[in-house]
Amino acid sequence: MAKATLQNLLEEIQRLTHAVEALSGPRRASNDYSAADCFIWEPASGYLQPVAKPNRIDISLIRGVDRVRDILHDNTRRFADGFPANNVLLWGARGMGKSSLVKATHAAITGEEGANTEHPLKLVEIHREDIDSLPRLMAMLRDRPERFILFCDDLSFDHDDTTYKSLKAALEGGLEGRAGNVVFYATSNRRHLMPRDMMENERSTAINPSEAVEEKVSLSDRFGLWLGFHKCSQDEYLEMIDAYARHYGLEIDEERLRAEALEWATTRGARSGRVAWQFIQDLAGRLGKRFSDP
Repeated sequence: MAKATLQNLLEEIQRLTHAVEALSGPRRASNDYSAADCFIWEPASGYLQPVAKPNRIDISLIRGVDRVRDILHDNTRRFADGFPANNVLLWGARGMGKSSLVKATHAAITGEEGANTEHPLKLVEIHREDIDSLPRLMAMLRDRPERFILFCDDLSFDHDDTTYKSLKAALEGGLEGRAGNVVFYATSNRRHLMPRDMMENERSTAINPSEAVEEKVSLSDRFGLWLGFHKCSQDEYLEMIDAYARHYGLEIDEERLRAEALEWATTRGARSGRVAWQFIQDLAGRLGKRFSDP
């Protein structure tokens, strides 16, 4: 009788333990910072998910943005070497390689001869919907020997979205100041990260319109570098096409390549790096050429 009672008591304790663990949320995972060069932040568990094969292209294939490419590379190079560097906002036209440039720049610098192995450069992607966890992530990385680029792709804020305040606080660093081993890179189609109608509404309904808009616009001021991306010209578009074709060994007559590329852009109603890549994928498929996505 006593043995059965003891068994029931142990089972009840186990059920209570499982219930407490479920209420406390996911168990915190142990992060292995040497597992990869690129990670994805999972805020629910406080875990940095290693990315074994990052989706990125060689920096030499990113055309038409030479000036901003060089500025971003120089800023990242200084940061990797332990010198002060700025947070960066890459904004502008869709499909012109903003996120590709961030990933390609990181790959280029970590692959350079003489890259810093004592304080390696890591790229950590944080999703737009997890921005409110950014201060926690930065606090977690502050005392690490590695140097971290925190990267958010397609960052923007909509009406009644107050998470931008978390970003503002994280970029400034608060009382402790910004962590010296962390910078924040973001891409956006909007220079001020807020929709225009939202800013205009703030201006029209506020007692002091300039102060109301200032609160929203001041977020972009936290980025020391604003790098603008604009729609490419026809020549720049064809230069992208030619670079892709040569890189992947697509054997096709030059005039035919040019004519088909222009027709493709016409049907899409745009010229951009993304449109160029989509054309190259279509062309490679028609030519029976196999290659991995960049």
